[in-house]
Amino acid sequence: MEMTEERIIIDPEIAHGKPVIKGTRVPVEIVLGSLAGGMDIRDVAEEYGLGREDVLAAIGYAARIVAKEEICAYA
Repeated sequence: MEMTEERIIIDPEIAHGKPVIKGTRVPVEIVLGSLAGGMDIRDVAEEYGLGREDVLAAIGYAARIVAKEEICAYA
């Protein structure tokens, strides 16, 4: 099991190794998709039984992943 931060874990035994909110089986991608779909933080937390800090941790995790991306421009 890999701890990416206090609230996000990656465990091959849970959700096929996708990042999830610690102590749940809620994938980070579901949290982010719900936010992208227009739900607010409070509604996402309530819908999936999470705390506000869990939702913010998912956003922070995604931000760190995107920050590491390299974009290659092709002519």
